[in-house]
Amino acid sequence: MTKTIIRTDQAPAPVGPYNQAIVATGQLVFVAGQICLDPKTETLVGAGDVVKQTIQVMANLNAILTAAGATFQDVVKTTVFLADMNDFAAMNAVYAKYFDEATAPARATVQVSRLPKDVLVEIDCIAVIEGTPG
Repeated sequence: MTKTIIRTDQAPAPVGPYNQAIVATGQLVFVAGQICLDPKTETLVGAGDVVKQTIQVMANLNAILTAAGATFQDVVKTTVFLADMNDFAAMNAVYAKYFDEATAPARATVQVSRLPKDVLVEIDCIAVIEGTPG
């Protein structure tokens, strides 16, 4: 997989662990939006706590990426859905532990009126890998 970070001073600079754009070649892995469900118990983790929920969401994403033969370093795009944009800083602090700012994926973050099971955060991603997934 090749991944090139795109940065231009003709657009606003990133203000967190993301980049303006990524150019990548390889097999695409589209990971469905993940919420804070514990895969062992199928129960929600971190009721009312966006930090705990984001930690579980990232663990779920990691498990799926691993199953596909990918890592967080292979992620080129994420979308973060928040029930309340006031939770952005807390979510972002957890998210930043998984992505180095220099090579972080492109990202969109939006506030939505409601998420599945009334969780506080959902994240999906696209990764690019070499070879055949799995």
